[in-house]
Amino acid sequence: MVVRPPLIACTTARVTIIGAGNVGSTLAQRISEKNMADVVLLDVIEGRPQGLALDLMEARGVERHDRQIIGTNDFADTAGSNVIVITAGLPRKPGMSREDLMKTNGKIVWDVAKQAIAYSPDAVLIVVTNPLDVMTYVAWKATGLPPRQVMGMAGVLDSARFQTFLSMELGVSVSDINATVLGGHGDLMVPLPRFTTVGGVPITELLDAATIDRLVERTRNGGAEIVELMRTGSAYFAPASSTSVMVEAVLLNQARMLPVAAYLQGEYGLKDIFIGVPCRLGCQGVESVLELNLTAEERAALHTSAQLVRENIDRLTDLL
Repeated sequence: MVVRPPLIACTTARVTIIGAGNVGSTLAQRISEKNMADVVLLDVIEGRPQGLALDLMEARGVERHDRQIIGTNDFADTAGSNVIVITAGLPRKPGMSREDLMKTNGKIVWDVAKQAIAYSPDAVLIVVTNPLDVMTYVAWKATGLPPRQVMGMAGVLDSARFQTFLSMELGVSVSDINATVLGGHGDLMVPLPRFTTVGGVPITELLDAATIDRLVERTRNGGAEIVELMRTGSAYFAPASSTSVMVEAVLLNQARMLPVAAYLQGEYGLKDIFIGVPCRLGCQGVESVLELNLTAEERAALHTSAQLVRENIDRLTDLL
């Protein structure tokens, strides 16, 4: 007689993406095709997430993965998620700042964050909705989660844009460039040339000050430049790729050092605020914050950026 061991159910990582717009649907594609996790794509528009999920499922035979992609309008279908990504909200239009979106998107983020975490209380929450740093704070307040479980996607995207512009300027592979950008995800973000290198060489050794200033300014306006070109939409390929890297770091417990909007409790002289700083990411979310040794000028720029984030948070007093 053969004695068989009891069957043990296999556990599969699950990522919920709230908002089936361009960023959300592209992120669902990235995660499933990298074979990271099953995906639940949720949206308020009936039929849209279901249609996108079916389309992505039908691509599996070509992409050669067996991940499940579910489209739904019901938060109950998101239960048991390891990571929840919020992309829901209105996109920017030409001439519109991230701050213009604040009150409308604040209400959306507050509502969906509360509903999602009710079904997945142990999930790590990643916010993509703009204005990014403020919406991350809203999601944290709405859910009551420990700060380490909440973060915003910004620094990865801003650093990637800086890398791209440097690669184009220098004519070198973007793979050899490591860029560092701190601060709020907006016009006052703080790219750091001293901590940005090409093959280990600081860009201050490779480019003159005027060129660096020009590339820094283009990085700060990277999102607005795309909005102006597209006229009826905003960036989504690079934001989806940037979020995918963060999701992967959490799901695989990679201990990756990435710049994200994290909650500060005295680091860099800032408290009770989410803002872009380098962090170590793992399965618990933000495992630690790396505090760089900034010059007086760099620290002042970071505090100026943080002041704008704080002012915008104060404008949402009624909601919070």
